[in-house]
Amino acid sequence: MTVKPTNHVLIVDDDHRIRAMLARFLSDHGLKVSQAGDGREMFAICEAARIDVIVLDIMMPGEDGLSLCRRMRAQSSVPIILLTAMSGDTDRIIGLEIGADDYVVKPFNPRELLARIRAVTRRLGAASINAERPTAAVYEFAGWQLNSSRRTLTSPAGALTDLTSGEFDLLAVFLEYPQRVLNRDQLLDLAHGRMSEAIDRSIDVQISRLRRKIEADPQNPVFIKTIRNEGYFFAVPVALQQDMAARSPA
Repeated sequence: MTVKPTNHVLIVDDDHRIRAMLARFLSDHGLKVSQAGDGREMFAICEAARIDVIVLDIMMPGEDGLSLCRRMRAQSSVPIILLTAMSGDTDRIIGLEIGADDYVVKPFNPRELLARIRAVTRRLGAASINAERPTAAVYEFAGWQLNSSRRTLTSPAGALTDLTSGEFDLLAVFLEYPQRVLNRDQLLDLAHGRMSEAIDRSIDVQISRLRRKIEADPQNPVFIKTIRNEGYFFAVPVALQQDMAARSPA
C-alpha cells in the first residue's frame, strides 16, 4: 500500500543525515517531504505550506522537540509523531500529554515510521470522507456538541474546544457507544482503526487529556469514568440530531 502523494510530511531533526535518509525513503513510498533542522525552520515551513504530518525529533540542541510540540499544538492540530532515543516511557508519555499523536523509538526501521504515518493519514482521509457527507452526525451531551463532519467540539458556552486528531477520534468513539464499557483494545481499534504497538497507557494519557478539556473536575470525572480492571465508560446520555442505526463494538 502506498500513501497518496498529496500527503505532505515535514521531518524536523538537527541531524541532516537522518533527515536525508528518511526523506529519501518516504519519498520513494509516495510521500511529499520537506525538511527542517530546527524550530525556526519548522514554523516557517508550516506557515508557507500545508503540512499533513510532522515527524519531530525530541533530542535537539536549543529548543527541544517537546517544547516545539507544545508550541505547535497551541496553534495547530496537525498530527505530530515524535522521534525519541529514550527507551523508557517518560518522554513518550510527556509527548502524548502535550499533544503528540504518536511516537517512534530510535533506532527504528523506517518502515515502522512509514506505518505510523500511514495510520495518521488514514485518519485524515476518513475525516475528509466524513466532511463530504451531506448529513453529519452531531452528538450532544450535557450541553456539549460534537460535529463529526466538521470535526469540531463546542462547549455549553458556545466556544470551540481545541482537540488533537487522536483526542477527537477517541471522544467520538465514546459518543458513538455511550454508557457501555470499552476496554483499551476496543478503544485503540475503534479510535485509530489500526494495529498498533502503542502501549495501553497511551489510551490512559489521551483520556486524561480529554478529561482536562471537558470535565469540570478532571479528578472526579462525570463524563468518562474508569471501570477498574475493565476499561472506560461514558456515563451521561448522548443524543443525535438525526436517526442512526445503533452499533456495538467488536
